[in-house]
Amino acid sequence: MSKRIAILATHGFEESELKSPKEALENEGWQADIVSLEKGTIKSWADGNWGKEYTVDYTLDDINSGDYDALVLPGGVINPDKLRTKEGVLNFIHGFFNDKKPVAAICHGPQTLINAEVVSGREMTSVKAISKDLINAGAIWSDKEVIVDNGLVTSRTPEDLPAFNKKMIEEIKEGVHSHA
Repeated sequence: MSKRIAILATHGFEESELKSPKEALENEGWQADIVSLEKGTIKSWADGNWGKEYTVDYTLDDINSGDYDALVLPGGVINPDKLRTKEGVLNFIHGFFNDKKPVAAICHGPQTLINAEVVSGREMTSVKAISKDLINAGAIWSDKEVIVDNGLVTSRTPEDLPAFNKKMIEEIKEGVHSHA
């Protein structure tokens, strides 16, 4: 079963929250592309400082949501803050929700979903720092390791990556969901 997954990130993503899901997806034999705002590399954040750089496979100008089976949104404080203000990013995210494809977001990653206006009425979790933002946007927030709501997988922190990766893979294997 061949799958292609977009991992949407920019400078300041939490390294483990991109690296671990990417490895888990590739271990399934799937293609996991790093998609970003610009060509070249994006710099991670690791252990409280700038970390390794990762090569961007495609920019948003090169592809669209129809090219992919699922979307992953790593966290990091800087990454989602930069992404959530870009119209192209929000349109890309809307494509996955419109087509009812799985979306997985961890830590601060759900911040981008708030700006895309796709969290209202959904059960979700995240890092506690953005819990009030999600609640104010209409999400039903709980402090749990991982929550799945009709193809939307959310988790709190890097410590939750094993559960996050497992549920993300399950949802991608299921494919298109019935969420609105």
